[in-house]
Amino acid sequence: MARVVIQAVVSVDGYIAYPDDTVGPLFDWYFNGDTELSARASGWTFRVSRTSADYVQPFWDAIKVPVIGRHLFDTTNGWDGNPAAGDELVVVTHRPLPDEWLAHHPDAPFHTADSVEAGIALAKKLAGDGLVSVSAGDLGRQAFSAGLVDEVAMDVAPVVLGEKVRFFGSHAGTVLLDDPDQVVQGDRVLHLHYTVKR
Repeated sequence: MARVVIQAVVSVDGYIAYPDDTVGPLFDWYFNGDTELSARASGWTFRVSRTSADYVQPFWDAIKVPVIGRHLFDTTNGWDGNPAAGDELVVVTHRPLPDEWLAHHPDAPFHTADSVEAGIALAKKLAGDGLVSVSAGDLGRQAFSAGLVDEVAMDVAPVVLGEKVRFFGSHAGTVLLDDPDQVVQGDRVLHLHYTVKR
């Protein structure tokens, strides 16, 4: 059965983006090392520390289906039809994907769902026994608040952004996580992985 993880690079104060959706120095660690890290599905490559590569590469390789919201789809132009990770991708949206985008990317392995519950269910079906990755922010908050998330993975950058998009969106209430399963210190990033208590 598929596992569902909410994941993102996050500032020390819990933010994943500025008000204009840029990430400032949050992603600097993707380019400050001597070891190649590959998002094989998209073909993107990065240069990170050996420690970060040893942690992130197996995680990215395990992702079978990412689930993103419509805002992230629009902001990234659907990564031009190539999932950043995984074999297929689910977009949670109340509107159809743009006709022009679909015409330019007829073979994009993208699916849509009209709710986070339907999106996660579809992603789990597509992933089989693989990993489903849910983007942090508002969609991640919806999945987390609905009890659909099994794990939390954070790449904590030593940055204080101070505003806008939070990792857990506007989630309210206390949720206890187990002790970290993994804590890995990279260069300018701390990789944390938790299991959600049930």
